[in-house]
Amino acid sequence: MLLTVGITSAALILSAAAAPTKRVACSNGQTAASDSCCVWFDVLDDIQQNLFDGGECGEEVHESLRLTFHDAIGFSPQLTSQGQFGGGGADGSIMAFADIETNFHANLGVDEIVETQRPFALKHNVSFGDFIQFAGAVGVSNCPGAPRLEFLAGRSNDSQASPDGLVPEPFDSADKIIARFADAGFTANEIVDLLASHTVAAQDHVDPSIHGSPFDSTPSVFDTQFFIETLLNGTAFPGNGSNQGEVESPLAGEFRLQSDFELSRDPRTACEWQSFVNNQQLMASKFRAAMSKLAIVGQSRYLLTDCSDVIPTPKAVTGSPTLPAGKSAADIQAACSATPFPALTAAAGAETSVAPVPPS
Repeated sequence: MLLTVGITSAALILSAAAAPTKRVACSNGQTAASDSCCVWFDVLDDIQQNLFDGGECGEEVHESLRLTFHDAIGFSPQLTSQGQFGGGGADGSIMAFADIETNFHANLGVDEIVETQRPFALKHNVSFGDFIQFAGAVGVSNCPGAPRLEFLAGRSNDSQASPDGLVPEPFDSADKIIARFADAGFTANEIVDLLASHTVAAQDHVDPSIHGSPFDSTPSVFDTQFFIETLLNGTAFPGNGSNQGEVESPLAGEFRLQSDFELSRDPRTACEWQSFVNNQQLMASKFRAAMSKLAIVGQSRYLLTDCSDVIPTPKAVTGSPTLPAGKSAADIQAACSATPFPALTAAAGAETSVAPVPPS
């Protein structure tokens, strides 16, 4: 009798697993896993056209991706254990309390993307926390080579302003950054995984004289060049000289954050950093996993609805990782003692230089 029940239960489980997932029809002709996901197709069409300039991987994408982090990292169990409010994580507070949080030093410049995004969230009647994560996922999908990020919807608009001091600064030491992430629930390797975002990023405010200067030579492609070029010897400052949070960069026009420099060479993070140098798939998959974790900091996954099928599938990256033209293996400051640095060829042509990312 017990054996029969076991077989029957197993058969039911297998039958359920084999059954197609039920989908709902949305009014715009799309189908989704849940009717609560339908609104996001409308948001998608709107922001692709009117926020991301028809689907480009430009400055609004860079800033939207940055905003996902600045909202979510405002979360500290350590503060909570001390009887203080530790922040709500990925709750949209940076938009709800923009008058407070955008004045934090570490959030310098995010006021622009917050105010650009806010009307879209209000127009479509979605929560700020959901919109911030959705815009980041959609934006990065416009960058060739990026993974298709997970998107879970259902965050409340009920939030409180995050405490100051929870967003890492580019001039922070590796010790301080690793400790801050650990407090928020992230390992040292997951910091590196999240920093794959810098392959499609640029700076505006560390050195305002060179607004839009990127962190690698291919800022509109989600590739591994960032992890290669951060390990090159620095030779000069691209703008008006040394600024707080900046170190010398290897290429004309390219910007290097002090925090990226330190983490790429710290023994706790150097091997994870090097592992991405010639492994696009590994970098993309680990970035996706780390972003899935970041997007629900302070939230309960089980209270959210998976609307990931609304996120577009990014184009594949073309080409292979290379040393920039004019550079050789002798210019690499390899920091992972466990494995040798991968052999790379140098790009052909004149020495690589980088143009700033133009505002769109």
